[in-house]
Amino acid sequence: MISAHHRFLRNVQAEEKPSKTERKRAMHELQALGERLVGLNQEQLAAIALPENLHEAVEQARRITKHEARRRQLQYIGRLMRAVDPEPIREKLKVWDGVSTEETARVHRIERWREKLLEDDGAVGALVRVHPGIDAQRLRALVRNAREERNAGRPPRAYRELFRALRDIIPDSQPVPDDDGD
Repeated sequence: MISAHHRFLRNVQAEEKPSKTERKRAMHELQALGERLVGLNQEQLAAIALPENLHEAVEQARRITKHEARRRQLQYIGRLMRAVDPEPIREKLKVWDGVSTEETARVHRIERWREKLLEDDGAVGALVRVHPGIDAQRLRALVRNAREERNAGRPPRAYRELFRALRDIIPDSQPVPDDDGD
C-alpha cells in the first residue's frame, strides 16, 4: 500500500514537470514548425531571426530529396527548435498565413480606404494630406482605372493594384477617415 506521503510526492513531481506525452507533443509541434520553416521561400526565411545552426539545417533539409534522410533532418531541426523561442516564429507564420488579428485588421483598414477612394473623389486628397510623400497622380490613375473596370464589368486588375499600392502606403495603425478631411 502506498502511503499518503508517497502520493503527495508523486503529485508534486507531476505538477513540476510535464508528462512524457506532453513533452512528446511539444517536440512534435516544434518539428512541425521546423517543417513549415523548410517550406518557406528565401525571403520569408530571411525575415525570421533564426540561429545560424538552425538556418543551415533548414537550408540543408531543402536540398535533401530522400525520404528517410529528410525525416531525420526534420527531427534534427525539431531538436534545434527546442533551444529557440517558437512564439515569434509562429506569429510571423500567422501573419503570412493571414490569420493574425493585427494583419486582418490592417487588411480591413486598407479595404476601407480603397472603398472610400472609389466612392469619394476627395478621399485621394485626404490620403495625400495624411501621407504627403505618395504619388498622387499614380493613385488617381489607379482609382480611375478601378472605377472604369467596375463600371464595365471587367476583371478587377486595377482594383487589386490599388490595394497593393495602398498596402505599401498605409502603415499598420493608419485609421480610415470618416469624411474627406475637411
